Amino acid sequence: MRISAAQRAENENRVRAAMDRLLRGEIPPGGKCDVKTLAREADVDRTAFYGTRPYSHLRLEFERRVQALQDAGEIPDRREAQIIRLKAENSRLKERLDQSEQRNDELSDFRTQALARLAAQHEEIIRLREAAAGTSRISRLPAPRTTVIGTCS
Repeated sequence: MRISAAQRAENENRVRAAMDRLLRGEIPPGGKCDVKTLAREADVDRTAFYGTRPYSHLRLEFERRVQALQDAGEIPDRREAQIIRLKAENSRLKERLDQSEQRNDELSDFRTQALARLAAQHEEIIRLREAAAGTSRISRLPAPRTTVIGTCS
């Protein structure tokens, strides 16, 4: 079905108005900042935006303007902006988790080494006490008290 030049101009005006609304962030519920929503908002058949159809130049203009906004750091689609923000936050949290796991591994290794050193020192003390008990020239220190006064923590 052919349309008149006046109808085509009216359709282009509706498309441009819808394009401006979408790029300002006025996206209808259930829509995105894309050609499908643009066609629905302008009440124009979506296929008219592709190939050699009458509004393909408007689709190219819309995509160029969306890309320009994205390059400038602005995202007209709030949902898309939220998705990007959540992905970035997810990446940061994964990085923090990896760092925490690495730090936990380092601390576990340190704890294991410290316990091993304490055990070796304890064994050396016991060996030296046994060696000292065998010689008569060395005077023996009094044994440590077995009763505890106060807290031990």
